[in-house]
Amino acid sequence: MENPNNRIVAVGRLDGELELSHEVMNEPFYTGTLLVRRLSGAVDRLPVTIPGKLMGALPGDRSRQLMVTGQVRSYNKVVEGAGRLMVTLFAQSISESPDNDTLNRVTLTGALCKPPIYRSTPFGREICDMMLAVNRAFGKSDYIPCIAWGRNAQYASRFGVGDRVRLTGRLQSREYQKLLDNGEYMSRNAYEVSSFTLEAAESEAMSEGIAEEPRCLYDVPRNRVN
Repeated sequence: MENPNNRIVAVGRLDGELELSHEVMNEPFYTGTLLVRRLSGAVDRLPVTIPGKLMGALPGDRSRQLMVTGQVRSYNKVVEGAGRLMVTLFAQSISESPDNDTLNRVTLTGALCKPPIYRSTPFGREICDMMLAVNRAFGKSDYIPCIAWGRNAQYASRFGVGDRVRLTGRLQSREYQKLLDNGEYMSRNAYEVSSFTLEAAESEAMSEGIAEEPRCLYDVPRNRVN
């Protein structure tokens, strides 16, 4: 379903085979990993969810480069007895794309559901974490971790819970170390939208006070190395 508040288009290659994830109203959904190259040459490993009706659009040679258009979606999954926010690229159309192998563009409009976290990295770069609640059809919302750098980070830090934000950026992956109760560290992957542009947004519902204030139950991982 078209949603101007949540759009992503990314070009990459599938890493390995897709796996059956679940079914909804007898339609299967498959999950896998899309490898998307950055201009720097680094590669983002993005979780991708593909509805069964799109499987026929995949080429027989799964190493071929694809353009995937859809939405950034989230869901809650119980891992080791605790709820974790999982982020995925939900595909709505797929085509082969021989050009522009670094394309990765996200457009989001939503409301902040927790206070922004502004700080500096160990390398002295200004950064601000945001959790954006983006409305979806049928009364659902996706909770999407976003970050801003430099002047955008300063600007983002001035927003408050419930403020609506419009941004463009890229969906990226990041590995971090989580400290366990036994004192050991475990490597985990986090997924977030790194913003290029950022501005305040307003909707008629919010201005008239009829939109529900967003709530958020998830934490953004803070163990950053860049």
